Amino acid sequence: MWDMSEDCIFCAIIDGEIPSRTVYEDDETLAFLDANPLSPGHTLVIPKAHHETLNDLPEDLGAEVFDTLHYLVPAVEDAVGADASNVAFNNGAEAGQEVPHVHGHIIPRFEDDGGAPVHAIAGQRPDLSEEDLDDIVEDIKARA
Repeated sequence: MWDMSEDCIFCAIIDGEIPSRTVYEDDETLAFLDANPLSPGHTLVIPKAHHETLNDLPEDLGAEVFDTLHYLVPAVEDAVGADASNVAFNNGAEAGQEVPHVHGHIIPRFEDDGGAPVHAIAGQRPDLSEEDLDDIVEDIKARA
């Protein structure tokens, strides 16, 4: 059985306590239509084990989630006749994550749908110097 959280809506979906429109399930992941879709076919892919953010997700389970995303993207796009899709994670409350259980979004996109690219989600772009960028590179490398 998986690690679950008693107060997590996605864990309740996995447990069958809350119904979902499931589109795919395997031993480690579950995919279902978003209850508040941004477009037709908006699908969420979650690990069955409860992990709040990508930072908490074990590497092997992260690979399973990505495999499911990779498998489902063309199926979702084809099912709704989408021209493309955004695939994204909101990682933490400050990034817009509303349910504290890792979940990837497959958001079908259509020509002239009025949506924006991922680059539009962060607001105003920072003004970073070459030195700032070099310092960030070194800080990331030191922590990776």
